[in-house]
Amino acid sequence: MESLSAAILLVEEESSASQNAGVRIERRRLRDMCDPFQMNDGLFKKNFRLNKDAFKYVLDAFAEETTASTLSSLSPLNIVVSALRFFAEGSYQHGVGADHNVGMAQSTVSKWLSNFLEIMQQKLCPQWIKYEQSEIEKQEAKQNFFTKAGFPGVIMCVDGTHIKLIKPSNEPFLYYNRKGFYSINAMVVCDHKLRIRSIDARYPGCNHDAHVWGLSKLRCYMERRYREGERNTWLLGDAGYPLQPWLMTPYRSVSQGSRQSNYNIKHSKTRNIIERTIGVLKNRFRCLLGARELHYSPQKASQIINVVCALHNICIFYKVEDLNTIEFDNESRQEEEEEEQTNDPEFTSTANRIRDNILSSL
Repeated sequence: MESLSAAILLVEEESSASQNAGVRIERRRLRDMCDPFQMNDGLFKKNFRLNKDAFKYVLDAFAEETTASTLSSLSPLNIVVSALRFFAEGSYQHGVGADHNVGMAQSTVSKWLSNFLEIMQQKLCPQWIKYEQSEIEKQEAKQNFFTKAGFPGVIMCVDGTHIKLIKPSNEPFLYYNRKGFYSINAMVVCDHKLRIRSIDARYPGCNHDAHVWGLSKLRCYMERRYREGERNTWLLGDAGYPLQPWLMTPYRSVSQGSRQSNYNIKHSKTRNIIERTIGVLKNRFRCLLGARELHYSPQKASQIINVVCALHNICIFYKVEDLNTIEFDNESRQEEEEEEQTNDPEFTSTANRIRDNILSSL
């Protein structure tokens, strides 16, 4: 009887091994057959969010940093396809791996997504996300923002957005935000062309927008430029940010119809481009949508946010149209105004004077 049971178990194990081998063979066959460039342009963009020229650029950039010895049975194309499918849909890794364009096991998707993120964060982010602007770029931005609402001197706009996470294993209380979920509070800065000029996704969701701004490299850069004599250039931020000579915020507690109210209207109209930028980013790369939430550690989630911001700018460079907001969910940017703020005593009076001067010019 024992020998019969052992024989049955052996047959079952052999059958399972045979099935697993068959699955691996089928997955490899699917990968070998897959040629995403055979898709028409519309379907290609829907699947990968990049057009073919942008995809080839990313593929070449990734391939330059990989070698045949590190890829085993996977090509750079396989890895880029799987990563972009995940960014585009925000599906679980198992679902991405089962996609007929991917053909990978969940563990394989996880391994190579990590590899892709490491390489692309080092290679793409420094090249495609830069807050430094030439004088020509600044003048172009100022002219564009002024034409929009008559608000002078603006080169960029800033806002924070919460990227939802599963509950982190370490110090989860830091990531639990005032809205009642776990997140990273990512600071996004854009210019007049919806390009992301700065992204800071290092801080847990409990942190206030003003705190993230206060620790950012961009704030230090703007202060340094101010001390060096730049006096007519600033960012726009909402009421949650501190008023500074290089960061203009709205007046608080204004009367309807007052000059301060008019200032706030023009300020809001000029600044809403950052809300649109965040909306386009999340619509394009749905892994960032709150309905999906990132099932990764905060460190890896930060890498994902950084890389998709670089991809967003690549899409703009290669003229990839915005996604159809009817077809794709449009996550609302109706964030509650932050009430906390920390003004810098050294610059408060100067910043107030600058804002009052702008008010007088409107």
